Amino acid sequence: MPARPPCLDLSDPDATTRLGALFARHAGPGDVILLEGPIGAGKTHFARALIQARLGRAEDVPSPTFTLVQTYEADCEIWHADLYRLTHPDEVLELGLDHAFDTAICLIEWPDRLGSAVPDGALRLRFFQTEDGAARRVCFETLTPLAEAVLETWNG
Repeated sequence: MPARPPCLDLSDPDATTRLGALFARHAGPGDVILLEGPIGAGKTHFARALIQARLGRAEDVPSPTFTLVQTYEADCEIWHADLYRLTHPDEVLELGLDHAFDTAICLIEWPDRLGSAVPDGALRLRFFQTEDGAARRVCFETLTPLAEAVLETWNG
């Protein structure tokens, strides 16, 4: 029986913000983070926290639901994509994500829309909302060097 993926319980939005900031410290060019979970599970909140921490300022970080992709210039480029509205994996190529996977930190919401375009070595995080709606749980579905660094620091 396969081992269960490591999960972190995030008691409130501040805990999700801390996790995003921790990822910002460890992520680098070529890190692709796939954010899975239902609407309202905390994917965009996590992405916003990571982006703001990496930028070093509280910049407005809107959800890319309608623009599909938002890019940010930090010490390395950050791409935040929300693929919810895509209907075919070929549309990913039109966005240029395949090139960004190699050179930027990529945060991808609704990664199932990537189809076979998921890059090797991508970190898959699955977000869950608790029954009362107040807390979140995030499970590391794949263990990458980035995931291991974050988990080691979090568990400190």
